[in-house]
Amino acid sequence: MYSRWLRNSFIYLLILVAVIAVVFAFFNGGDEHQKVAFGQVVQDAKAGQVEKIEVNGRDLTITYSEKQDGKNIVKTSKVAQNTDVAQFLAEQNIALSRAGATNGAAVDLEFKDNSGFGPWLGLLLNLLPFLLFGLFLLLIMRQAQGSNSQAMSFGKSRARLFTGSKVTVTFADVAGVDEAKEELAEVVEFLKYPEKFAALGARIPKGVLLVGPPGTGKTLLSRAVAGEAGVPFFSISGSEFVEMFVGVGASRVRDLFDQAKKNAPCIVFVDEIDAVGRQRGAGLGGSHDEREQTLNQILVEMDGFDTGTNVIVIAATNRPDILDPALLRPGRFDRKVILDAPDVKGREAILAVHTKGKPIGEDVRVPVLAKSTPGFSGADLANLVNEAAILAARRNKKIITMTEFEEAVDRVIAGPERKSRVMTPHEKRLTAYHEGGHTVVAHFMEHHDPPHKVTIVSRGMAGGYTRFLPDEESHYRTRSMFRDQLCTALGGHAAEELIFGEASTGPSNDIEQVTRIARAMVTRWGMSERLGPRTFGKTEEMVFLGREIAETRNYSEKIAEEIDDEVRRLIEEAQERARNILREHRAVLDKLAVVLLEVETLEGETLTKLLNSDPNDPWPPPGEPRAPEPPAPPRPTEDTPRRPSFEPKPGGLAWEGGNQARMDGGS
Repeated sequence: MYSRWLRNSFIYLLILVAVIAVVFAFFNGGDEHQKVAFGQVVQDAKAGQVEKIEVNGRDLTITYSEKQDGKNIVKTSKVAQNTDVAQFLAEQNIALSRAGATNGAAVDLEFKDNSGFGPWLGLLLNLLPFLLFGLFLLLIMRQAQGSNSQAMSFGKSRARLFTGSKVTVTFADVAGVDEAKEELAEVVEFLKYPEKFAALGARIPKGVLLVGPPGTGKTLLSRAVAGEAGVPFFSISGSEFVEMFVGVGASRVRDLFDQAKKNAPCIVFVDEIDAVGRQRGAGLGGSHDEREQTLNQILVEMDGFDTGTNVIVIAATNRPDILDPALLRPGRFDRKVILDAPDVKGREAILAVHTKGKPIGEDVRVPVLAKSTPGFSGADLANLVNEAAILAARRNKKIITMTEFEEAVDRVIAGPERKSRVMTPHEKRLTAYHEGGHTVVAHFMEHHDPPHKVTIVSRGMAGGYTRFLPDEESHYRTRSMFRDQLCTALGGHAAEELIFGEASTGPSNDIEQVTRIARAMVTRWGMSERLGPRTFGKTEEMVFLGREIAETRNYSEKIAEEIDDEVRRLIEEAQERARNILREHRAVLDKLAVVLLEVETLEGETLTKLLNSDPNDPWPPPGEPRAPEPPAPPRPTEDTPRRPSFEPKPGGLAWEGGNQARMDGGS
């Protein structure tokens, strides 16, 4: 408002200066002279009373010899169009130069520019000083205004305000977090009916901390609270408080809460509050004064002396362990709402929300999709539905079918297909037996999720992969589950050794994951019979970096050797079990590998029927078309050059909420 008034005042000042200049140019009374007829001028010149005549087009300026008040009298006159003043005066025997005249009448005749620009040039010359002064004044004032504006707005809050009339998100748009919605429903009720709580002496929580992994809906849930309550909603990120100048962050916090108090009751949402709310006095080399001052100001604003405002602070973070204890105490963030990855029912509800209004085919089974996406967050599921819609549009379909959804699941987990990747027949056969080994071992494991899809088509960074579909959601894992998982992960390695006599570099990521799980079983989860239920080692983290930097060993060298022996025993035991299963079901493995070489991908009921069928029965069953069998690769001889080893490819076990999806590097 102030800047608009100041800008308008500059415009009015320039207009005033221009008007004054014009009036000064046209109505200057000092330049007015007496007008006389041209005939009288000629008579006065003959009488010797005229000293000089200035000719400017038709206008004449006559200077007389007679003086008045010490100055020569000056008069003006005008001649007819196309009149030659010099010729006319010469015909009247009047000399045109007094210096060269010996006798008779004479005048000094001077001619000025009569091109028509004379008056305008004079006006411009009169206006030029005023214009330059106005322009100089404008530049100075604009510079002062810009500097003042920057200085005044540097400490202002950058929070974005969403008014309560623009309701875009409600609780109906949030699914899979029913407990969190119940907790925040009380906040909505307080904002709508504060007198109901005040009558009972109840105090609504001043702050609510939303804790959860990225993509679980923390920001979406906070916007739903504002949409349900119909109150103003201030949104800002924690990093927007901190600047390189000390004190700016604290100033922005004060300005934010001042705006919130003026719009009370309202909600202030601070995303990624761990950017300014980390523990004070921690870290190497001291702490940042600016960050600490900002945090101190937040603490005072949330629970200082002024506690009678209806401003509720909702903050979100995925690192609650590094927040300052003073920020988490009652009176500031009274409640901590956990938003974890949704379970199978939550994923089904989230998929229902995101598929609403989209042309979904009748063959789409949302419960199956929910089971196929363990560990997916709400953002992942939204991306899944969007990918399926893009695939359907790319294929010129009018509806989204189950095929697009299955393809979208694979794209989200492993990446797009790489059908252009060139594989030799030997590599393709090696990949088929590798993935078949994972699939067959998992199928005959009692405590492992059944295989749902196996493919030898490259996808992302994986040469092939196997995906499992859990029968039910599992939040706890036992020793038997991990033993079966180790056995399944080593199924590809065991299959390569069984069929080709040696393993390639394809299972490199499998071995890495198996080693990590086996060591965690011994050192973290106490699942070793030899060492007992104990934990070994303590992981240290950098508070400000948020990552592990070292592991403190609180055990002796002898225990370290026992840990290594136990890890090796678990892996060797799993590998031997995988070999025995593949030897016992060699016919099933061969049959699966042959079919994979033909169709490249098997999933769902088709894969289950093949694994449960008689190995001697033809596949597919009689009556169904069969793809031509590819030629068998030539057996290596002594003259055949040895093939170079394969490069290791990323992939392996992708943990999703306690259930794994196989994404092997393949061969």
